[in-house]
Amino acid sequence: MPRILMVGLVVAMLVPQAAALAQQTPAIEVYKTPTCGCCNKWVEHLRNNGFTVRTINLDRLADVKARHGVPSRVQSCHTGLVGGYVIEGHVPAADIQRLLKERPSGVLGIAVPGMPIGSPGMEVQGTKAQPYEVVTFDKEGRTNVFAAHGR
Repeated sequence: MPRILMVGLVVAMLVPQAAALAQQTPAIEVYKTPTCGCCNKWVEHLRNNGFTVRTINLDRLADVKARHGVPSRVQSCHTGLVGGYVIEGHVPAADIQRLLKERPSGVLGIAVPGMPIGSPGMEVQGTKAQPYEVVTFDKEGRTNVFAAHGR
């Protein structure tokens, strides 16, 4: 089979799959400060995993976090909104996709408290990743473990 024909067939097979993925993954709105490099890396991680991302740069994020009920003990450097949920910090795209699929009752959002090394956007060349948890939070500020990474 001629090479150009094979390439055409591969492209024809992949385009519908990419379109289907784009339709399944909703857009996420990310609030971050304009100069935060790790926030930009997290946005890139989301895009690389099929999310459409709209970024909103603000000098202060405290109002956004308060408005959306993010408990202070789980706060990080950026806040996302997707599918009716709040995403706080360096949450892996796979955990966001799981949240959107499972849609657990009573959950406002999920968070990676702090900025653990090795979480998406916090990769540091030559540094061992830290174990970390993704937690759910509700409107009363209660948290539960949703996923554990690096154990």
